[in-house]
Amino acid sequence: MRLERIHHVSLNVRDVAEAERFYTEVLGLRPLPRPDFGFPGCWLDAGEQQIHLIEQADHSAPEGQYFAFEVADLEATIAQLAQRGAQPSRVFDLPGAGRQAFLRDPSGNLIELNQPSKPGPPTD
Repeated sequence: MRLERIHHVSLNVRDVAEAERFYTEVLGLRPLPRPDFGFPGCWLDAGEQQIHLIEQADHSAPEGQYFAFEVADLEATIAQLAQRGAQPSRVFDLPGAGRQAFLRDPSGNLIELNQPSKPGPPTD
């Protein structure tokens, strides 16, 4: 057995309309068609993966749980998000792993922005 990749991540949110605005207008994801499951939700295109939002009125974001978006230029991404009203954290440098910053969606779900390290030239 070989698992190929993550297809989608499902997130509980307090208000799906508010969360959809954040993920589309602030983060720039695109809505996708979603079947009617009998409860409020939204599917979003996140490149090769999807984010599925599910409304749960009593949602409380779990402590320590997060997911990450890879970005090419962390400073440029943070500047754009700040212009759109988001408040990303300071940048953390992780030697050998890259750089990261964090922000929260309107329901408190933690999101990492990750700029991986570029591989260096081979050493002999």
